[in-house]
Amino acid sequence: MFIGHFAPALIAATRPRAAGLGTLFVAGQLVDIGFATLLIPGVEAMRIVPGITAMNPMDLHHMPYTHSLLGAALWAAAFGLLVWFGTRRREAAIGAAIVVLSHWFLDLIVHIPDLTLFGAPPKLGFGLWNHPLAEMPLEILLTFGALLYYARRTAAPSGSIRLWVLAGLLALVQAIDWFGSKEPVYSISIPATMLAAYAVLAGVAWWAGANRRPIIGA
Repeated sequence: MFIGHFAPALIAATRPRAAGLGTLFVAGQLVDIGFATLLIPGVEAMRIVPGITAMNPMDLHHMPYTHSLLGAALWAAAFGLLVWFGTRRREAAIGAAIVVLSHWFLDLIVHIPDLTLFGAPPKLGFGLWNHPLAEMPLEILLTFGALLYYARRTAAPSGSIRLWVLAGLLALVQAIDWFGSKEPVYSISIPATMLAAYAVLAGVAWWAGANRRPIIGA
């Protein structure tokens, strides 16, 4: 699951008092932003094991602080508080926290058993990464269904060109993730690339959402 994590962000952004789309894009990937950040000093860990799943070679064997349900809930609470301090809007804070927490449940669908409840076994995951003919349409449907929902429930005085740019970028980065070359071994370039991608996506989402407002009563 990559761009599918932005589906809850797009849906939450249609609420009248929601946080901005850029903020919600950060929320959608905050768990992975935390993971990439913790990979750099070695607090969490992964390795490359070709063939471990049909869709990617990542063995995500140690990530108790980000990809446990408890860890994700703590990240969600912290981000919700941050949004509340920034906006003083309870609805925005709650919505952002829910988007953060949704990451763990979406990962549960696709990951092989490497997620935990509290950072220790049992490890959980339904393993859809081993079934690309199911996972790929699901991710496309989630993301672009949510994008269409967002487009229909928000309006922009200058039209939807920015939203088309965001849609194109989402399609591009997902294609690279699916079909691009994979690193043969783990290196710091992996978390660095992750963080750069999330920053670009959040920035474009902020730009795309800056001229759009929810349609009241839609």
